[in-house]
Amino acid sequence: MTVVTTAHTADLDAATLKAARVLLDGVFAGEMTDHDWEHALGGIHALVWEGVDLIGHASLIQRRLLHGGRALRTGYVEGVGVRADRRGRGHGAAMMGVLERVIRGAYDMGALGAVDGAADFYAARGWQRWQGPTSMLTPSGIVRTVAEDGGIHVLALTVPLDLSGDLICDWRDGDVW
Repeated sequence: MTVVTTAHTADLDAATLKAARVLLDGVFAGEMTDHDWEHALGGIHALVWEGVDLIGHASLIQRRLLHGGRALRTGYVEGVGVRADRRGRGHGAAMMGVLERVIRGAYDMGALGAVDGAADFYAARGWQRWQGPTSMLTPSGIVRTVAEDGGIHVLALTVPLDLSGDLICDWRDGDVW
């Protein structure tokens, strides 16, 4: 039997955080960097438990994205992964459902960076692929992030979005998107 729980980073014990990091290291085949892990902290975590085993993780953090002359309070999804032998059973959908409820209740929009293999999953949930140019707001100004074009997905809510317009993320260490 599986159970989905939610908790803020501050309410998770060290063992749970370690289990989440180990899970994501496995899901992303060792490509999960320390910066990637740091990006997943400081917000709400959705965790899928099978007994005492953690088999799924996703988190939602707050970011500011610039679009259409506005700084939009954005619920940004990070660290989404389900253990390989438990995929295809609705665990990812369960975690996203919890996080999307928070996004709808607390943010101007949702956003995430998705690997190509996950694009259809997010599209089926109502997320739209950003069609316009992406950039980052760095300490020295706005810099294009061409490599990220086409990989960012948004969940539009009450703020009108021009999906072909510019989308600029706030600065952070590591991968900015």
